[in-house]
Amino acid sequence: MSTYFEQLKREGQKVNPLFAFLGMRLISAGNGEAEIRLPVRKELTQGVGLVAGGILATLADETMAHAALADLPEGLALVTSEMNIRYLRSADPSKGGELAAKARIVKQGRQVITVESSVFDLEGRLLATAGGSFWLQQRKLGRQE
Repeated sequence: MSTYFEQLKREGQKVNPLFAFLGMRLISAGNGEAEIRLPVRKELTQGVGLVAGGILATLADETMAHAALADLPEGLALVTSEMNIRYLRSADPSKGGELAAKARIVKQGRQVITVESSVFDLEGRLLATAGGSFWLQQRKLGRQE
């Protein structure tokens, strides 16, 4: 997995198309924790002009997944099996800056990893909290990290 994380941190990375599309940046991952940042821009807003809730959910999901992925043994992969999110306040894109999500593993079992995440705005205000479970599976041959 270390190769994946090294590539993910590079400018112009192509190893994670979703990160590239949204502009996400991996800040840190390891020891059961991860932090990802996302620049706020107009394209991430919904009709009322606020950052869409689905964007916050995606940021939380990716951060939880990377907290779980960071220390996995070679040959294992994971997929989200369930997720919940609680929206606490909206993100105002007119303030610019970045959103930050931090995640940590709550429990790691043999087949399921349970993780929680918090999403913050530029001023450090808590926007959302999320929880998720990730199912471990053998990585399929021919898939890139």
